[in-house]
Amino acid sequence: MPQATSTAATPTAPSSSVPGTAPAPGGEAITLTTDRVKATIDTRGGELVRLELLHYVDNVDRQRNVVLFDRSRERLYLARSGLATVDGVAYPNHETAMTASAGPRELAAGADTLELKLESPPVNGVVLRKTYTLKRGDYRIGVKHEVVNTSDKTLQPQLYLQLVRDGNAPAGESSFYFTFTGPAVYTDAKKFEKIDFSDIEKKKAGQLGSASDGWIAMVQHYFASAWLIGNGPREYVTSKLGDNQYAVAMMVKLGALAPNATLVHEATLFAGPQEEKKLEAMAPGLELVKDYGYFTILAKPLFWLLDKLHGVLGNWGWAIVALVVLLKIAFYWLNAAAYRSMAKMKAINPKVMEMRERLKDKPQQMQQEMMRIYREEKVNPLGGCLPILVQIPFFIALYWVLLSSVEMRNAPWIGWIADLSAKDPYYILPLLMTGSTLFQTWLNPTPPDPVQAKMMWIMPLVFSVMFFVFPAGLVLYWLTNNILSIAQQWFINRQLGVAPKLGAAK
Repeated sequence: MPQATSTAATPTAPSSSVPGTAPAPGGEAITLTTDRVKATIDTRGGELVRLELLHYVDNVDRQRNVVLFDRSRERLYLARSGLATVDGVAYPNHETAMTASAGPRELAAGADTLELKLESPPVNGVVLRKTYTLKRGDYRIGVKHEVVNTSDKTLQPQLYLQLVRDGNAPAGESSFYFTFTGPAVYTDAKKFEKIDFSDIEKKKAGQLGSASDGWIAMVQHYFASAWLIGNGPREYVTSKLGDNQYAVAMMVKLGALAPNATLVHEATLFAGPQEEKKLEAMAPGLELVKDYGYFTILAKPLFWLLDKLHGVLGNWGWAIVALVVLLKIAFYWLNAAAYRSMAKMKAINPKVMEMRERLKDKPQQMQQEMMRIYREEKVNPLGGCLPILVQIPFFIALYWVLLSSVEMRNAPWIGWIADLSAKDPYYILPLLMTGSTLFQTWLNPTPPDPVQAKMMWIMPLVFSVMFFVFPAGLVLYWLTNNILSIAQQWFINRQLGVAPKLGAAK
């Protein structure tokens, strides 16, 4: 992790604030291009106002790349830094016009780094120099701040590192599933904390406390940005900047700065895909920006296994299939117990239906007779549910792994599936999924209640509608699970002599 050259705490903390509110009109836009990103920096304050990810295709308009940071009519999302206003005295900040040094704007062949240096004029005796360093093959951007005291008195400068975003979800997000969009803060003491835009709007957020470690981030589906710095005193702050404009910031105490002295602070701005292994290596807890919902404890090892399978098979689609196969093997005996119970229920179903018809006007006697049949036939009506309930958390966790993993973006499987993160363009997988679900319903015992029996056929159709807009990787996972479940259930039904003949009426 980058370290500040001075991290001494101020004995008495001065009153400080991030200057300005909503983003101001820009100065000159300078674009830096590497093999990974195209970054646009505004000379007004040295803000990073646009970041195009050159290796990721936009899911809405596949003729262009993903644009993460942007300052346009459609999107506000940017990274900024500067010196805080201390005791009412302003210093160079994100609204200060800066001068950019000459130099290359594109990473040269054979070069590993590309730099842009900016310098502010003196503001109340302080000059701020800011250097952006972009590296080949990296989504991390080094941001060096040099604070020069040109006055004749000792100062106590404070640096702010801020991420600003509108409260809108990324374009193209499906209304059938939810992924978190908004700020996040991590410290060793409080761990990972997501902050809803609505809480900032209602002023529930604000001063989030102080720490000597941690980072801030802005999270959305598949991608994130984060300010990362070394250990040292800092405060965490969220704020509403304007209509539908929100910010999260770190206020960093730089220590005493003597007259004519220079203080250097190194920071890292990450802005890119949520590649779990790379995030883990950058900073403690940074991999948590990848949203696994409530089943992180199960999802992380499942992704680890999925990644290992991909390393062997070389294809994320086949890795999904292989992972589902391994899960079905692991839960084979639990599933077998459930399917045997359902098969027994199916075997006694004619007897139960006859009894219900005979005693339809005597509900109390009907209930007693049904319990007698279950007892004599040694059938537990819940026996088919409990083993499956045990597995549900694992399959929900796998669902979130597939939904959250940026590795699925632009990843092909076979033939017509060119992107596992996008919906099936020809709806072949959703149609197969619907057919397999209905076939599985046919294999299950018919509920004695006619209304429940109808619902058994209606619900799979209603549920299957969602799969027509789900990412292909998720549909592949469910379809594989269904096919394996059908095979196991059919085999057990045949063992017990209750397998229906194909073409037979239900």
